[in-house]
Amino acid sequence: MIGGSKRAAEEDEHERPLVNGGSPPAAPPVKEERELVEEPILPVVGPPRVVVPRWIQLVLLPVALLATWALAKAAGKVLLIFIVAGIIALILNPAVNLLQRSRFPRGLAVLTVYLVFFLALAGIGVLLANPISNQVKSFTHSLPHLVNEANSTIVTAEGDLHRLGVHAKLAEQGKTALQTLSDKLSKSGGSIASFGGSLLTEAASAIFDLVLVFVLSIYMLVYGERIGRLVRRAMPDGDGTRTDDYPTLVQRAVSHYVQGQLLFSVIMGATAGIALYVFGVIGIFPDGRKYAVVFAIIFGSMELIPYLGPFLGALPPIIVALLTDPITAVWVALLFVGIQQLEGHIVAPQIFGHSLRINPLLVIFALLFGQHLYGLVGALLALPILSILRETALYLSRHLTLESWEHRRDGVL
Repeated sequence: MIGGSKRAAEEDEHERPLVNGGSPPAAPPVKEERELVEEPILPVVGPPRVVVPRWIQLVLLPVALLATWALAKAAGKVLLIFIVAGIIALILNPAVNLLQRSRFPRGLAVLTVYLVFFLALAGIGVLLANPISNQVKSFTHSLPHLVNEANSTIVTAEGDLHRLGVHAKLAEQGKTALQTLSDKLSKSGGSIASFGGSLLTEAASAIFDLVLVFVLSIYMLVYGERIGRLVRRAMPDGDGTRTDDYPTLVQRAVSHYVQGQLLFSVIMGATAGIALYVFGVIGIFPDGRKYAVVFAIIFGSMELIPYLGPFLGALPPIIVALLTDPITAVWVALLFVGIQQLEGHIVAPQIFGHSLRINPLLVIFALLFGQHLYGLVGALLALPILSILRETALYLSRHLTLESWEHRRDGVL
């Protein structure tokens, strides 16, 4: 049946009348003909570039730069507070976004991130408080013994000088040194009180500024999505992907800086801790073995501060070694000099050159410029701001075109 129906269909097809005046139906086009008929697929291009007219280049851009500089100079501390708050918000925003993707409301995500942040700071403080307190108590208890040893050393030195024919009253001067210091302190009581009052005023102002920074950063995080939409409107349009979205690029630049800085601090802290532990094992610095982890945390944390960080991080172990033995303190100081050489010539260029992708000369210039403007805080903000400026320049170079200044002649440039 199946074969018969197939033959019948073929016979019926042969008996079907011809169309178009007797010509057989056209055969379907072959592959080559289809390729010629089909329209060519155009390459996908990004959004059109924004052309900046010549009159804007000549007038508005210089005026805008001067106005921005004047406003920044007049704002002073206010601008600095907002910049610090913005950097903190950018640093914490990835954690907020992570919690938000876990179905946390954004406000609750911000609150959770800040609670974890402050609990971590409190934990580090508790971790460091115990060994520091123990060292202070040890120094307080051993202070009378140190004074007696110093006095006996002075008496011995005075006897040796007398035997050499040098008549110097060192012991009497040594005994009255503390009394002289006490008298000078009592006479300077008014100055000390005045200094203490100004110090308290500065401390209160710093605490107020710190609270204001955290409050502003909380608001920036809560309204982060609105701020991102506002920034997108102000900047030229991207191609719609995350790799060409300006707020995302800024966030990524700050995240790369934070990752590089944390990796740098961990490496340097671990290096200092291991070196101090080895000093403790071989007997050069016995307390280094006991407090190696604490000293590593201190040194790694201080590495977050440019310029002064390595010096501040080296002070605690050097002071503890000094209370033990001055020669031990010299060895510990030489150890940290070697660590800082390793840091400056090998570790820092490799890590920051890879994470920031910025020329080291620009990094040094940014640190010096930030320190010149706002001191230590300016040096802290220099690298994240430099990374943001880099991403901004790259983004604008892709989406902005300056109108040519060449004169037209007969319709030809």
